[in-house]
Amino acid sequence: MREIPPTAGLPLTWRDLLPASADFERELADFLDIPAVQIECSGTAAQIVTLTALKCTSNRRKVILPAYTCPLVALAVLHCGLTPVLCDLRPDHFDLDHEHLAALCDENTLAIIATHLGGRVADLAPVLEIAHNSRAYVIEDAAQSLGATWQSQPVGMAGDAGFYSLAVGKGLTTYEGGILLARDEALRRRLRATAGEIAPFKWGWELRRSLELLGYAALYQPWGLPLAYGLPLRRALKRGELIEAVGDDFSDDIPLHRVGRWRKAIGASALQRMPGFLAILRQQAAQRIAKLAAIPGITVITDAPDGQGVWPFFMVLMPTPKARDAALGRLWAAGLGVSRLYIHALPDYPYLAAKLAQPEIPNARDFAARMLTISNSPWLGDKDFANICSELRR
Repeated sequence: MREIPPTAGLPLTWRDLLPASADFERELADFLDIPAVQIECSGTAAQIVTLTALKCTSNRRKVILPAYTCPLVALAVLHCGLTPVLCDLRPDHFDLDHEHLAALCDENTLAIIATHLGGRVADLAPVLEIAHNSRAYVIEDAAQSLGATWQSQPVGMAGDAGFYSLAVGKGLTTYEGGILLARDEALRRRLRATAGEIAPFKWGWELRRSLELLGYAALYQPWGLPLAYGLPLRRALKRGELIEAVGDDFSDDIPLHRVGRWRKAIGASALQRMPGFLAILRQQAAQRIAKLAAIPGITVITDAPDGQGVWPFFMVLMPTPKARDAALGRLWAAGLGVSRLYIHALPDYPYLAAKLAQPEIPNARDFAARMLTISNSPWLGDKDFANICSELRR
């Protein structure tokens, strides 16, 4: 009765739940070595606050985003009354195809969203250059990348704004939450003002999230995860509901509210253990990447030049969709932390198909069809990891 989570989240301790008066925003800013951060109720809310603030500065209405990313990114753009424009990926990678990106940018482009996917650091230099040439903003989606750097600065600070997620499984968590950051003080003031206008305090939501956080503290352990994660996963797989199995079944009803003091205090307490936790994951990843890379025919996704990511899981590209599906057929329900990140490229989700244009995005669809993820949780032992590698060799 044990289950490895698909991503390495930081477990909470009972001490984290005790009342405290720590300044979460200040401690996060110090952790990142930047002037200030802003806490929102989710990474998606942080994106909505950012787009709403930028929308007020311009008549431009296009937002370019990767064709393979979290569906909530597209839903957030639509929520703000903006037009999502999908950019294809580089072959065999999650980075934006820079030629396609340059062709998409025009005088109506408000912003480009560059994603640091799954803790891996994107190649930002071409994106920044293309955005500069078209006078568009750059927003860094660093949802799963708290602690990652590009050119020795935290990801999220190279563009105009960036955000991290504090959702379950993203590393540090307040069950749901987001960290918003920006380089320019004037933009930081605008972001704070925008959040004050569109995200009021709501007791009902805060009570719900507080209870969910208590549940996370109790069940995010190898003996609690079979109930909280494994059982719903296997039910969804048995029914063939792959979108539900990975949690991609989102709606356009996106909560917007402030985060309460108690959850912030829990985050501040857990943050003290974050550097050590990231170091453990980085050390384990260094050993296991070499073993995965030695398997013929597969590709392990790594960081862009000048990037140092964090390692919640490994993204592995199998040689063919058939090989990927065969591996998942044996591993996904085995309790070993093997999974998929997102099921489809964005236009292929039924609830997004009518809301998005249908561009030619062959690389994004190929990436979705061949990629699987392997947890880097410290709970995944060497013997189980060796079994995963053996299955991939098959």
